[in-house]
Amino acid sequence: MRLAVLFSGGKDSTYTLYKTMQEHEVKYLVTMFPQREDSWMFHHPCVELTKLQAESLGIKQIVGKTKGEKEKELEDLKKVLKKIKDEIDGVVSGAVASNYQKSRIDRICKELGLKSIAPLWNENQEEVLREELKNNFKIIFTGVYADGFDRSWLGRELDENCIEDLVNLNKRHGINICGEGGEYESFVLDCPIFKKKISIVDSEIKWDDKTYSGYLIVNKAVLNNKKV
Repeated sequence: MRLAVLFSGGKDSTYTLYKTMQEHEVKYLVTMFPQREDSWMFHHPCVELTKLQAESLGIKQIVGKTKGEKEKELEDLKKVLKKIKDEIDGVVSGAVASNYQKSRIDRICKELGLKSIAPLWNENQEEVLREELKNNFKIIFTGVYADGFDRSWLGRELDENCIEDLVNLNKRHGINICGEGGEYESFVLDCPIFKKKISIVDSEIKWDDKTYSGYLIVNKAVLNNKKV
């Protein structure tokens, strides 16, 4: 099938892309840039860096802008997909457990006559993270917004110890291990389908002591060749 992948640059959308490329033709990466930090559907931190990821992947990226207002942002996504609907057979999303996201993507696809595909849907969340590590995904945390997290998580790389910490946070605070309740956001620096890896040259942390939440601001990032 010819597909468009909803692409935030985070771990699950990138891992979904990785799995999709093994069986289908990915014609487009579709990325929405929300103008507010608390979009219900779309990632905010580091979303501008998806342009580097798209360049590394060699796949055409389509960028749409949205004010990030609840429900209205879905119409913005629909407008973007409508422009390419005759060139694709379906839309792929990285939804794992969020009924809110998946049900709305399903509805948009139905309205446009496209298939809605979610390869990770209902997978064990802990296992999804371990699969991403097993497949050599280099992932960092770019935003944290829930009880149990602190600023030390920002820029932290996902590893086995990190997964254990997330499992413990799930037990203590009920967070979604994959972050689909908006608890955290992530970004992929490297993975097997990237032709070049992304290196962060300069970054800073925006942290709010009142809400005990924050996100990573990347001022400069570059593509580097991988070691052979």
